Amino acid sequence: METIAPEKEIIEVIKENGGDSFKYCYQCGKCDVVCPWNRVRDFSMRKLIRQATFGLTEIDQEEMWRCTTCKTCVDSCPRGVDQITAGVALRKLGAEYDVYPGQVAPIQNVVATLTSEGNSLGGDRDKRAEWAKGLPVKNYAEGMEVLYFTGCYLSYDPRMRQVAVATANILNKAGVDFGILGSKESCCGESIRKTGNEDLFKRLAKENIKAFIDNGVKKVLVSSPHCYHSFKNEYPELMVNFEVVFISQYINELVNAGRLELKNEYARKVTYHDPCYLGRHNGIYDEPRALLDQVAGLELSEMENSREKSLCCGGGGGRIWMETPKEERFSDLRVRQAVDVGAEVLVTSCPYCITNFTDSCLDLDEGILEIKDITEIIQSVL
Repeated sequence: METIAPEKEIIEVIKENGGDSFKYCYQCGKCDVVCPWNRVRDFSMRKLIRQATFGLTEIDQEEMWRCTTCKTCVDSCPRGVDQITAGVALRKLGAEYDVYPGQVAPIQNVVATLTSEGNSLGGDRDKRAEWAKGLPVKNYAEGMEVLYFTGCYLSYDPRMRQVAVATANILNKAGVDFGILGSKESCCGESIRKTGNEDLFKRLAKENIKAFIDNGVKKVLVSSPHCYHSFKNEYPELMVNFEVVFISQYINELVNAGRLELKNEYARKVTYHDPCYLGRHNGIYDEPRALLDQVAGLELSEMENSREKSLCCGGGGGRIWMETPKEERFSDLRVRQAVDVGAEVLVTSCPYCITNFTDSCLDLDEGILEIKDITEIIQSVL
């Protein structure tokens, strides 16, 4: 049986949450043309907007949950419709009624572990700093240059912990006085917010804000574009502002200031993937490339879809936690694009992208393509 929310409620929820621009849609279909979903299956954002316009959204349909919030449609819309805001507003109805259909069902477990342990991977809160065991990494104290906010994936995922270690090694090599919050750190809340769970986002945000204030944090360094986006663009909604810097920006600053020397060669053919939340959402395109250009021996090539036209990995909007059939993975298309330009290494700066690309590489011939975070390359040339 279909679960259809009351017409008035759907329209009002969208308006109340800033999605009122949906009424400007004149059904041109440009959003469907540019949406990465239509490279792997049929999907119509235009149809979702049309249904919402008349309050006819079925909240138990999986279609409502497909959007990865990559922002391609938003940037392409000739009428200024914000499909992401309207879509998240619809998901709020799903979250309110606890309706997570089919492939979206894992969100229920994510909500539970975010609530109990402050992370999305099910790790114990008191083990959040285990990645730093044996490293010269201190607890943050007021007056330090920067707080390194590690994030969920870099704290708990075995593959991504390597990126956290690389980051710490770079900071120590440059003589940066930094620290971490360890168990006082909670998920930034960005992705769970995109699933419509506003209450949980605010709870996590307030936990982090309290930890920042209590410890005298002024400047926050992050490795995840999702943390960057949340701290820079969403936390100010709660009347706080902290200086936020992304890792590739910070390393660039260290190199330009003479605090970090890139001594060794990295004689590999490399291509760079722009994460959606670093590029389209926040306009950071040049710094990662400028950093890679300073690495001796590195040959950088651009893929078919790069910079503003970068192809989403499929992990945003909470999709990193949902089930996606193998034949519908954008990441499979992306690793093929990397191979097509002759790259030996696909480098990026996002835990979701690295996770999805690593999975997609399992279908390639062994050793044909490596997936690296930009910090891992920089660590190797120090």
